[in-house]
Amino acid sequence: MNIAEEINLKGFVEEPIDPTLDLYAEIDRLKKEKNAVILAHYYQEGDIQDIADYIGDSLGLSQQAAKTDASVIVFAGVHFMAETAKILSPDKKVLLPDAKAGCSLSDSCPPHLFKKFKEKYPDHLVITYVNCTAELKALSDIVCTSSNAVQIVNSLPADQKIIFGPDKNLGAYVMKKTGRDMVLWNGACMVHEIFAREKITKLQQRHPEAKFLAHPECEQSILEMADYIGSTTGLLNYTINSPAKEFIVATESGIIHQMEKANPDKTFIPAPPNNTCACNDCPHMKRNTLEKLYLCLKNEQPEIDVPMEIIERARLPIERMLDISAKLGL
Repeated sequence: MNIAEEINLKGFVEEPIDPTLDLYAEIDRLKKEKNAVILAHYYQEGDIQDIADYIGDSLGLSQQAAKTDASVIVFAGVHFMAETAKILSPDKKVLLPDAKAGCSLSDSCPPHLFKKFKEKYPDHLVITYVNCTAELKALSDIVCTSSNAVQIVNSLPADQKIIFGPDKNLGAYVMKKTGRDMVLWNGACMVHEIFAREKITKLQQRHPEAKFLAHPECEQSILEMADYIGSTTGLLNYTINSPAKEFIVATESGIIHQMEKANPDKTFIPAPPNNTCACNDCPHMKRNTLEKLYLCLKNEQPEIDVPMEIIERARLPIERMLDISAKLGL
């Protein structure tokens, strides 16, 4: 089996690793040798977050990918994030520890179907959440993240008609915050749709002083319960600035690693999922491991490639997002 076949089958190149090897030291050595930078999302496992050069949410990671001087970007996240890095830095080699680290939200919006959906509303401007494929971004006018979606919509003329996709829950939240009537694509994130209102209520009864924090990708019934709604970075910052000592957190559990590091004297409780789910981890995010990251950097595989025609079209809506964010100080 050659490397391409192995990546297609398993998502990564598998080889034995000496159990006595100090992976942290080896990864650090390889980064210097290859002039590489590791960008990691907050939803990665703690070991990967601890070795990353930059940890952030989708907006911060996009900003870092656009300005890095590194020759190689190792993106510890999911496939659409690595694609975004390649779009913003097409001259750099972009690696993903596991090529099968996908996204349920991205999968919920096939580009060929969205294209037909878009054609029904020819006078609408298309805003897409960054959690989508490069091809979908290429069909968009502006890309947004959960950090800046409300501000981007508010920056547009009041009479501008808007299609928002692919996340219906984030879209509904933006509509409520802005008062704008948008056409929504019916997509959602599997992690943010599993939280159980009744279980959260019972948990709040056991922890009456705890603040309940929720990501805007959650369903409206969950957001109605929240003391604070915000992006992943927004949730982290809230825990730092709040005098509260206990927090119930309704988003992917990886962010709790950073919350605990920033607030060693505070307690963080993952919001309980429904009965069909054992936890609120994203199975795609958690495909990446420290071992895969090491092998990825060592072998420079799997490498993310995006056709130049898609890069050129997808880059414009991302740059519009970054320009608006810069002007608004986001």
